[in-house]
Amino acid sequence: MKQVGEAKGLLHLLTKKLQQKFKDDLSASPQLFNPMSPYDVDLPIQVAEDVSFGSQFNQPKDLPADFSSVDLSFLPDITQDNKEQNPSKGGHEMQGGLDGSVPRNEDSGIFMEESSSSYPHATQPSPGEPGVCPPLTPMTPMTPVTPASESSGIVPQLQNIVSTVNLACKLDLKNIALHARNAEYNPKRFAAVIMRIREPRTTALIFSSGKMVCTGAKSEEQSRLAARKYARVVQKLGFPAKFLDFKIQNMVGSCDVRFPIRLEGLVLTHQQFSSYEPELFPGLIYRMVKPRIVLLIFVSGKVVLTGAKERSEIYEAFENIYPILRGFKKAS
Repeated sequence: MKQVGEAKGLLHLLTKKLQQKFKDDLSASPQLFNPMSPYDVDLPIQVAEDVSFGSQFNQPKDLPADFSSVDLSFLPDITQDNKEQNPSKGGHEMQGGLDGSVPRNEDSGIFMEESSSSYPHATQPSPGEPGVCPPLTPMTPMTPVTPASESSGIVPQLQNIVSTVNLACKLDLKNIALHARNAEYNPKRFAAVIMRIREPRTTALIFSSGKMVCTGAKSEEQSRLAARKYARVVQKLGFPAKFLDFKIQNMVGSCDVRFPIRLEGLVLTHQQFSSYEPELFPGLIYRMVKPRIVLLIFVSGKVVLTGAKERSEIYEAFENIYPILRGFKKAS
């Protein structure tokens, strides 16, 4: 029992000494256990290189009044033409970039759209003012402008003219087919008499209503002359035929540009007006809007023009298409 009491006394004495020592250490350095102080307060160790490196950025630099001494070598070079055209604009953009403001681009419609949506009743600037882009309108299909006004020196030749005329009387087609020369009539096959003459070399389709279609003439005069000859034949067969409402319905011309053409490139560039299906038809079909002519363009350089009602439309259409074909000439 005596030994146990001595042990307890020693333990009690040792505990007091440890508590005293702990209080002394705590009073000597109270900042280590201060919860409000940052952890790096009592870490004064700092490398000399870090100090010198940080001082370069911490020291404030005074910007010069003019920016002639500022190093702008990292910017792209500006050509002399752009400097002459926009001397003030470049200075304002540079000043705005150095001030940290966002430059406003007049060509982009960001700020214009924002202002117009915020103030719908505000007056919009007129399109005539400089630096203002007019509103865009949807484009309608139209014939492309010829690249150059060069004369081709090629005159398309008329190959066929289709005309119509009204004889203004009812006709007995079987009687005409039996008594007229060079006439054939098969009502099961076609409901018109097919009549031909040698001069001018043409063919006529005569219907029982008195309407007649004349094809095969090479000029307007030949077409009219052939139609009058057919009307005279019908008159001689005993019908009161007249010659009314003669009109040319279609003219077909053709020519050769004398060089091969890249039809694939042409259809890609003018796909709005042309179609090209070589597996179905070897020619490119080009539908011109003004004049309203349809052109068949072949890789060999041959061109067929159809759909005209006047000779001048054939010539105008070819003069419009010739510079385009020159742009797609195959390299020999």
